[in-house]
Amino acid sequence: MSNSHLVVVGSGIAGLYGALLAVEAGSRVTLLTKGSLAQSNTHQAQGGICAVLAEGEAAPGDSVEAHIADTLKAGAGQCDPEAVRILCTEAAADIAALERFGVRFDSDATGRRSLGLEGAHSAARILHAGGDATGAAIADGLIAAIREQAALGLITLLENCFATELLTAPTDAHDGGTPPQAVIAGIAYLDSQDARQTFGADAILLATGGAGQLFEFTTNPHVATGDGVALAWRAGAVLADLEYFQFHPTALAVGENFLISEAVRGAGAVLRDVNGEAFMTRYHPEGDLAPRDVVSRSIAAHLATLAEIARSAGETEGPAHVFLDASGIEEANGAGYLARRFPTIDAATASLGFDWRHDWLPVAPAAHYWMGGVVTDLLGRTTIPGLYAAGEVACTGVHGANRLASNSLLEGLVFSRRAVATFTSSANGATTGQQSHPVTQSWPVTSDGATALEGIRNHPAGLGRETLRHLMGQHAAVVRDASGLQQAETALQAGSAHEQGAVRGRGSAHEQASARQQLEDQNVQLVAGLLIRAALARENSVGAHYRSDFPQSPGLSAPNSFRESNYWINPDAHLTTIEPQRESETV
Repeated sequence: MSNSHLVVVGSGIAGLYGALLAVEAGSRVTLLTKGSLAQSNTHQAQGGICAVLAEGEAAPGDSVEAHIADTLKAGAGQCDPEAVRILCTEAAADIAALERFGVRFDSDATGRRSLGLEGAHSAARILHAGGDATGAAIADGLIAAIREQAALGLITLLENCFATELLTAPTDAHDGGTPPQAVIAGIAYLDSQDARQTFGADAILLATGGAGQLFEFTTNPHVATGDGVALAWRAGAVLADLEYFQFHPTALAVGENFLISEAVRGAGAVLRDVNGEAFMTRYHPEGDLAPRDVVSRSIAAHLATLAEIARSAGETEGPAHVFLDASGIEEANGAGYLARRFPTIDAATASLGFDWRHDWLPVAPAAHYWMGGVVTDLLGRTTIPGLYAAGEVACTGVHGANRLASNSLLEGLVFSRRAVATFTSSANGATTGQQSHPVTQSWPVTSDGATALEGIRNHPAGLGRETLRHLMGQHAAVVRDASGLQQAETALQAGSAHEQGAVRGRGSAHEQASARQQLEDQNVQLVAGLLIRAALARENSVGAHYRSDFPQSPGLSAPNSFRESNYWINPDAHLTTIEPQRESETV
């Protein structure tokens, strides 16, 4: 049994599942998360998790090959086909593992798992738990298992702790005259009292989730501030596909942008404009069940058309949102169906004064999921030895330019398991006297081919959070162009320069902010700059990235077309080195 130490950063599905599997494999595990264990995108996920189950349990006519084809099609020719094959073929085994950890999926009257249909899926293969509370059911089951292991002393839990830096050490693993490569040796963080702490580790699994808080309208929780991408960038890991940010088309246009699951449209809800027109068939043959990027762009285009009509009629502005009409679902399935099938949405809409059995819900696109992130191979390894990544923070290539509905939770499962299996098998195979993690051996993932992205500086945040989010919503959201992106970049840079001067003059606008708030704001500004630069670099339109000044596709229309990603590396990476102290020598 290995005595290796894995630090897991993040408590969504990838972090929770990976931590449990590492404990089962005999590793010592520290799970660090900046909020409570339940504060994650996973916990808020409604729609479900998809998998093609075993014969007799899957929907009639469905197959793994069909799931692969749907994923590749949604990804707009930008998926890694091998990553997609792995995701879809290994899905059923990880669903079974979730059930082993106490997660229970909804079943029909015969006791078989219920399967739902969502946009861009060719068959019903979406599993739900608690109706529309799938993420919460999965997270709660895994959290209960985590706390059991923690009570036994097998997992060290560090809640309300904010990771600030990846610590590295030199190694002799290099070829010929190349310099020694830095490897993961520990982590620095702010504890619950905002005091800086550090400890050593054999490896780190980044599972920090996404960055929806970059935008004014988002379905993501307040903790989704791109921290993992910022950590990895500063440490010198390669990033990719940063321009691909998916906007969910049906977030409530009131309150805090509560998400109305894709499953609602799968059940028969229809998007309508202010005039009552079911407009989606104007824009795509699949209508309301078109891929998310198509639906979001179609809403934006339709609103622009209505605004132009309003201006022609002498009105100052057009409508700011469209409507989701779910009344037909209740009519088709009988009284009480919406409340039974979608209890979370039913309660949320009622609390805002809507009776969605009859009322149309005002909806608009909101930032939902980042396909880009920290580059990994198919085993979860980044370009820094000892650093793994899984879930939304990672870029495995499985989603391409646009994620297929309900593939995100699945990706967190499949690739965190593969990352942990790689770490534990390597650690168990290390010879006596070596470091637990064989970082002295060749690490197969390199930064070859990555472009140095100049001018992205790690400055104090100069813009207020709300100002930045509005800026990104105006210029880097569903529809982009060079002029708007450049305006956003200029504003970010000007804000950073102003804040640097304020800090030097002890007049910082953030003087009263906590150390944690300042660092989180810095992360948000850093990843906003990265996304803007990546969006400027891609002068075509594909998937979730749409440039109105470059509307043409990159010429990759077939689902199996060659992936054309941009890979970026920080030329000013600050690799903080510490002595490679093994955790067995410390507390």
